[in-house]
Amino acid sequence: MAVESRVTQEEIKKEPEKPIDRERTCPLLLRVFTTNNGRHHRMDEFTRGNVPASELQIYTWMDATLKELTSLVKVFPEARKKGTHFSFATGPEDSLTLQSQKFQIGDYLDIAITPPNRAAQLHMRMRPY
Repeated sequence: MAVESRVTQEEIKKEPEKPIDRERTCPLLLRVFTTNNGRHHRMDEFTRGNVPASELQIYTWMDATLKELTSLVKVFPEARKKGTHFSFATGPEDSLTLQSQKFQIGDYLDIAITPPNRAAQLHMRMRPY
C-alpha cells in the first residue's frame, strides 16, 4: 500500500514560514524511526498501533531543519561516522523545515541511515559493467 502526499511543492512554496520564538514556544515531541540499511521502513510496520523498535524521541520545534534533525540523530554510533548518508522521505534538501513540509504534531519521521562502508558497496553494485 503506497501513501501519497496531497501537498504539492507549489503549495509548500506559497506559504511563508512564521518565525518561531524558541524561548517562548514549547517544543513538540517528534518520534523518529531509523534504519541502518539505507532503506525506509515499510508502511505496514506502522499499522494498528505498532511501530518499529528503532524509535528515537526528540523534542524540537516546527522550524527545525532536516540538517538540525540529522545532528540530533547522531546519538547512534553508526550515524556519527564521516560519510554517513541520511535519507528523509521528504527530500534531500537540508534547509527544509518540518513546518515547510506540512508536518503536523503526531506525525512520525522515518530516516534511512546508510553508513559510509555500506554506501560504497551500493555504488559498486549499481555499476553497469
